Amino acid sequence: MEHPFLILPTLLDFIGLGHFAAAYPHVVYSWFVILLLILLAYACTRTIRLIPGRAQNFFEVVVSGMEEFMVDVTGEEGRWFFPLVGTIFLYIATCNLIGLIPGFFPPTASINTTLSCALVSFLFTHFVGVKYHGIKYIKHFLGPIWWMTPIIFPIEVIGHLARIMSLSFRLFGNMMGHELVLMILFMLAGAFFAPLPIMAMGIFVSFVQAFVFFLLSIMYFSGAMEHAH
Repeated sequence: MEHPFLILPTLLDFIGLGHFAAAYPHVVYSWFVILLLILLAYACTRTIRLIPGRAQNFFEVVVSGMEEFMVDVTGEEGRWFFPLVGTIFLYIATCNLIGLIPGFFPPTASINTTLSCALVSFLFTHFVGVKYHGIKYIKHFLGPIWWMTPIIFPIEVIGHLARIMSLSFRLFGNMMGHELVLMILFMLAGAFFAPLPIMAMGIFVSFVQAFVFFLLSIMYFSGAMEHAH
């Protein structure tokens, strides 16, 4: 999908990176989101006070709310992987939301971005499994009865690989579809503010899709921590 106008590729064109930015807008806007989150984190933590200001209070509520929700799902034992899933949520939500700004491209509207996030979740799931069970983690793939292993094992492998497609294509499809609808409405009726209801819906969709990815990742990690039945 070729966007009619993107701000960052236009700006980068002045320093000779316009061709790269135009060819890979999802990479450029991913860098922008990463930089934005780093700056926000720095701004909110450089002056941490006992009585928090508005920005510190907002992020404390958001982060602590996500952490407590995750602990309710995984138990206290899963608290250690909150930095990863929390970062995934904030990154995906921010990527989704910047697509609502005219001239900005949501990195999650590219399958490359969503696939990379899905691979991180997939690989960390099995890291958790090996960390908690060692070589016995293979029992998660063998089934409860030994003579059913030739049937259960390929089904389990396919099921785990399907998680990559599920995580990546769900997020990509929703964000790409929303981006296409916004583009068409802006081109046809932008002057009459027709896209505004879709943009309002986009805020809701952005958070929902980030939360779905966040929740599924937690459930996969939690499943890897459990003992095989």
